[in-house]
Amino acid sequence: MNIPQLIQHQRKFFTSQQTKDVAFRKNILKRLLKELIKREREIIKALYNDFKKPEYEAVMTEISIVISELRMTIKNIHSWSKPKRVLPSILNFPSSAKIYKEPYGTVLIIAPWNYPYQLAFSPLIGAIAAGNTIIVKPSELTPNTSKITKEIIENVFDINHVTVVEGGVPVAQELLAQRWDYIFFTGSVPVGKIVAKAAAEHLTPVTLELGGKSPCIVDDTANIKLAAKRIVWGKFINGGQTCIAPDYLLIHKTVKDSFVRYFKEEISKAYGDNPSESLDYPRIVNARNFDRLAKMLTNEKVLIGGETNKDSNYISPTLLDEPSLDSECMKGEIFGPIFPVISYENENDIEKITSNYDKPLALYVFTNRNSFAKKIIKRYSFGGGTVNDTTVHFANNRLPFGGVGESGIGGYHGKQTFDTFSHKKGIVTRGTWLDIPTRYAPYKGKLKQLKALMKLG
Repeated sequence: MNIPQLIQHQRKFFTSQQTKDVAFRKNILKRLLKELIKREREIIKALYNDFKKPEYEAVMTEISIVISELRMTIKNIHSWSKPKRVLPSILNFPSSAKIYKEPYGTVLIIAPWNYPYQLAFSPLIGAIAAGNTIIVKPSELTPNTSKITKEIIENVFDINHVTVVEGGVPVAQELLAQRWDYIFFTGSVPVGKIVAKAAAEHLTPVTLELGGKSPCIVDDTANIKLAAKRIVWGKFINGGQTCIAPDYLLIHKTVKDSFVRYFKEEISKAYGDNPSESLDYPRIVNARNFDRLAKMLTNEKVLIGGETNKDSNYISPTLLDEPSLDSECMKGEIFGPIFPVISYENENDIEKITSNYDKPLALYVFTNRNSFAKKIIKRYSFGGGTVNDTTVHFANNRLPFGGVGESGIGGYHGKQTFDTFSHKKGIVTRGTWLDIPTRYAPYKGKLKQLKALMKLG
């Protein structure tokens, strides 16, 4: 079945009303949960085979998040789906008002390679719960995870309800050339712009989960040893291939030397003196990304790390010293285990540096001054972030996750994923026992009465 035919079949399945039944959605999500739990070992193996993701990271950053999201959705799907009563307008008296949530229709989800399991299934869960039919396009750069994703979905869903379409750029282009009711994309900013342009052809709503240069700020009052430990974890988990990883470090000049010392100690504690031998340190996903990252090390002063092995796509945890803003590592998002450190003297220096970049997906600030943390949060626009830690805001499915500006459009997680894939339909039900004549022509003598009603809302 070709792609246009597949979409046509999914539209027919959607119009059959089957997916609009909440009990049907809940039961199919329970079947999915059972299948995911059964296939856990295979998922872990697939992630390792794609880029040596450690079992612990596979469970922590992918499997546990999907299972948590799925269980939360199953538990709450009935309450989320119910029409929500809101206060009626006095202008419509007598009346009641409700918000009905309905599925958009046929949805396209394009998943990335860096968290290929989690970032395929997390949005999928919300799209199913909302009652849509879905086509998932996994990344061709993680073929083992793509394969098991396809197997899982084929075991659980009717092909006309949810299906996986595998392939590279030509397949993605063909998918984007079709008319969709919603598109959910996770990936780079340049590709996000291509997706947005394709969606605009049909005025298709989109969620774009992108990235950017997320700064990490450490002031002179921070707990430097703890900051180093938490930044090592947030920067190098998944081999640095995380959209919300701290991208560069802005550190007060008085604490830079001690931070570098602690940073080196924490790398050794986490991955040993030779991280290439660590079972806990992943590899770069492919040769193309390895070459892109290795180029960033050219002509830079390396404080820690800098070792590479092209045969295994290995780049060690690396700290670069004071690169210029026009260097390769500071031009765009790094998306790898390379961490530039730039010292600052005052808050104006922070603004001068961060103003060179678009609004980032994340921002992190380490400080013992609440006033400084609040000032940074209010001063700068970014998707989300953490004070005195890195990346952990992602783990709370009660918080929205998404970008702003070039780092993304829209958000999701938990209930907000369900809401993302639901159209909110406002309905007013008018009473018939009274019909106030103010709105009807002729209007002569009614303006004062209209203004009084408008004040009441």
